[in-house]
Amino acid sequence: MKKYFIAASVVVIAIFLSNCHGSKKATASATPALTYETGIQTIIVKECAPCHFPPKGNKKPLDTYEGAKTNIDEMIRRMELNPGEKGFMPFNHPKLSDSTIAVFKKWRDDGLKEN
Repeated sequence: MKKYFIAASVVVIAIFLSNCHGSKKATASATPALTYETGIQTIIVKECAPCHFPPKGNKKPLDTYEGAKTNIDEMIRRMELNPGEKGFMPFNHPKLSDSTIAVFKKWRDDGLKEN
């Protein structure tokens, strides 16, 4: 009986150790890069209209990929201001959440891809 217990223990340890080596790759997939079309455009339409949407808008146009791309650093800087500070965006609206501002930062960090 002792021989069977030792043999079973060796098999269990061997199976456990075979799954513990570093040659296996992680199976978690990387987060895809954020693009203007998949993340930024919707936020801009919701939070920046009508002020930044010509012909009604009287501010820098942000209704296109090029407009957003060109102004991304200034947009982030102004979104991070607090209400009441000069240049705060969105004007006359509550401050955007940190997670929303993080979307713009991620888009910039991912290379400002369009689609």
